[in-house]
Amino acid sequence: MTNFGNGSSLTVADKYYSQYGLRARELKGSGKKIIGYLSVLGPIEILTAAGVVPFRLKGNVSEAITKGDAYMETIICPFVRNVFDAAIKGKFDFLEGMVLPHQCDSIDRTDDVWANNLQLPYWHYLNVPHVTDDPSIEFMKDILRLLIRSLEKLTGKKITDDDIAQAVKAHNENRQLMRDLYVLRKSNPPMISGTEMMKVLVAAMSLPVDESSALIKSVTEEVKARPMPANGKVPRIMLIGDQIDDVAIIDAIEGAGAHLVMDDLSIGSKMYWTDVDATPDPIQGIAERYLRKLKIPTTFVGDGNTYQENLEARFGHMKQFIKEFKVDGAILFIYKYCDPYGFDVPAMKSFIESGGTPVLYLEDEYSTSTLARVKTRIEAFLEMIA
Repeated sequence: MTNFGNGSSLTVADKYYSQYGLRARELKGSGKKIIGYLSVLGPIEILTAAGVVPFRLKGNVSEAITKGDAYMETIICPFVRNVFDAAIKGKFDFLEGMVLPHQCDSIDRTDDVWANNLQLPYWHYLNVPHVTDDPSIEFMKDILRLLIRSLEKLTGKKITDDDIAQAVKAHNENRQLMRDLYVLRKSNPPMISGTEMMKVLVAAMSLPVDESSALIKSVTEEVKARPMPANGKVPRIMLIGDQIDDVAIIDAIEGAGAHLVMDDLSIGSKMYWTDVDATPDPIQGIAERYLRKLKIPTTFVGDGNTYQENLEARFGHMKQFIKEFKVDGAILFIYKYCDPYGFDVPAMKSFIESGGTPVLYLEDEYSTSTLARVKTRIEAFLEMIA
């Protein structure tokens, strides 16, 4: 367990954010196996139960892609290319292996590129289905069992139902602690800034679950102990997108005079808002969470009789966030070549606007190279809703 001593827990979060992978490298040195995963579909409960450390991969928006494009098409999702570039450069040389989920074309069609070029000791492609009916749940359970068997072979350790149940409990507690921290963003002004929150989210996804929970709990206690900032009329913004994992866009929003009070990001609320149900067969609960509870564009969760009912099933949680966190405007920040999110934008945008919340749609790179024009559009949007 990490001991934060008398230092600020937010300082610790900043360290793990700015030196991403530092703790994983330390754990690797002590004999731990570090297994990378690339998206919200990474089955972290199974990895924890196996005794390995789940480590979510991220890129660097401030670093140009200089090696990855020699192996991967440039029309691939810029996030995927950036992370692959970092891996090729040796930024994740502490990894024992990776679990890559079947999610979008940019991931699915590059599986062999990752595997052949990284040459990690362990590699597992997780064939996640895209629909949520009962046969798909059974299929998901089968592919999770395949993952378990492959991890048992890697570690030489039997993974029992009790191991999985304990891991489920630990990750549910972790998610609850993060939700408790999110609550501190409901006040006006929020008790924790969007930049601080992003650093905590990124730091947390690089740590073993017990250390992640300890950090989140410590941050919450520290933030609660701070004096409340002065009240004021400042636009309250929700950010929507996939893996936005850098403070650059948050700084652009808050630097323009707004508060980022909520998100619908795959490293944020998508990761922490839904728990795994305790089921007699723990694999059942895990399969149901990853297929039926996660609201991601590549999984079809709508099963209503009408188009409106399907919209409610897919995006209704966003309207709830807007209400609970008193959001004044939403920003959809979508990466180029991200077809799943791109196809969702028209329906998602009109659904949010139908509730009276203005929306700014931005399509951009996973890079700070285009940040100036993004800032200009954000500033104009904030002037419009102020």
